[in-house]
Amino acid sequence: MRRLFKLSLQKPELASALLLLLLVIVFQVRSDSVFLSANNIRGILGILPETALVALGVTLLMICGEFDLSVGSVFALMPMTMAVLVVGGWPFWIAVLAGLSLCALIGFLNGWITIRYDIPSFITTLGMLFMARSLTVVISGGFPPRIKPGEVPSWLFVGFVDEGGLVRASVLWFVGIAILISLLLSRTNFGNWVRATGGFPPAAAAMGISTGKVKIACFMICSVLAGFAGMIQSLRLNSFLPSIGEGMELQAVASAVIGGTSLSGGVGSILGGLIGATLIRVIDNGMVLSQIDANWFKFAIGALTIFAVVGNAWLRRRGRAMKVETDK
Repeated sequence: MRRLFKLSLQKPELASALLLLLLVIVFQVRSDSVFLSANNIRGILGILPETALVALGVTLLMICGEFDLSVGSVFALMPMTMAVLVVGGWPFWIAVLAGLSLCALIGFLNGWITIRYDIPSFITTLGMLFMARSLTVVISGGFPPRIKPGEVPSWLFVGFVDEGGLVRASVLWFVGIAILISLLLSRTNFGNWVRATGGFPPAAAAMGISTGKVKIACFMICSVLAGFAGMIQSLRLNSFLPSIGEGMELQAVASAVIGGTSLSGGVGSILGGLIGATLIRVIDNGMVLSQIDANWFKFAIGALTIFAVVGNAWLRRRGRAMKVETDK
């Protein structure tokens, strides 16, 4: 039992999971038991996949030791590209593939430039943030494209899948992708390569791991997930605006850090990233129900990020310091 407790303390997502449980209880009490009602859960689940999918990609990339600040712009570029192509007469699925291919190309460029010229990914993706956002505005022509009802199968991505209207199809997409990425990270050689590359690149290279290719693959996955999430939001709102996703990159990084992902790479989990994204949505929703001034939302996210990092570091130190008796 003591050994199990020691291992649990060293889990990177432990602090965020405990905090999530605490906040759910607090908001449930402050909202007069409205927070956990079916209607409110429906509201949280309706928008959670859109931010959590971006957080998934950023978490994977941060475990690999890199950052991507362009995900917010890619979040807007993909649905805008898809919508313009559909209005131009392209079949919906071809337009979706074209949009996701553009996202993959942006991810490839982010990774290739970072690796080829040995510059911080912070700089590469910061430049891509502005470039992708500008490209989104140029593609739109200054006017959001209008897609006629029935022209795209929105129900497949954002329609309700149950009679009570509690769960949207986007939640199923999100759960499926989360399980796939988690298995990729924990059950495959690629996942081992990602952790090794983020943990200590020289050692990974010495073992024969192509660290550059691993990082480029993670950049591409991150961009594709951001674009897919942007498409889900645009279809839910039935509006294709070049301004969506602004600030999304900071929330995604915050989700990963809150979930226990190390800024230096090599440490983190997909579960932690999901908990971090859920925490942000819970705080946003709970503050509204608790009638707290919405201007405190960003303050809460900042404080939560610092608290999570400090809490995770403290728990890991306690876990490493704990002595466990071994059987003789």
